[in-house]
Amino acid sequence: MAKILFVITASDHWTLADGTRQPAGFWAEEALGPFQVFKEAGHEIAAATPGGVPPTADALSLTPDFNGGEEGAERMRTALRKATELANPLRIEDVDIDDYAAVFYPGGWGPMEDLPDNAESGKLLTEWLASGKPVSLVCHGPAALLATIGPDGTSPFTGYRLTGLSNAEEKQNGLADRAKWLLQDRLVGDLGADYREADPFTPHVVVDRTLFTGQNPGSATPLAREVLKALS
Repeated sequence: MAKILFVITASDHWTLADGTRQPAGFWAEEALGPFQVFKEAGHEIAAATPGGVPPTADALSLTPDFNGGEEGAERMRTALRKATELANPLRIEDVDIDDYAAVFYPGGWGPMEDLPDNAESGKLLTEWLASGKPVSLVCHGPAALLATIGPDGTSPFTGYRLTGLSNAEEKQNGLADRAKWLLQDRLVGDLGADYREADPFTPHVVVDRTLFTGQNPGSATPLAREVLKALS
């Protein structure tokens, strides 16, 4: 079967407008739900991060409050321990896209810190789009697309229909008024994307050509299933 690359934030925080650091990382549901979908379909998984740093799961994403109770939280923590492929990442610049059938960027607040201006990730995304193989990102993961913007202000992703965490959802998260910028604003204003929004925290997946995006944590597993369809 195919091999799928997860590109994950290496940051364990998100720096807010006042300089405080919000503890962060990747959101467990957004990585582990798709991880399970791909593994159950027989695919191999590899991971890459900026600098090859082992990624940090946001502690909030492992709590009962975000997993339907303690039983769900323990399932998530167990799944994280078993997903050893994610704990031993490559450096992004060492990735050979010919080795993989698709790329998947999970979200969390961490990607807002280290992926919007990561040149290696931007180059990888640009090459992946040109390859014709699926490019998939969920929630805050599409922040990585901002690194594909060139000096002329354009990106190969300009004009694509896509989604990502909405302003309304960030407001419900409680950090919108403290953020340096909001993802939806920059996807529209800087990337020039055709942003598509659904009701807050309802599953929402947008597919445009080989770009697959999901709006929020609940969209991660449905997004992975759409990628699987493209690989079959």
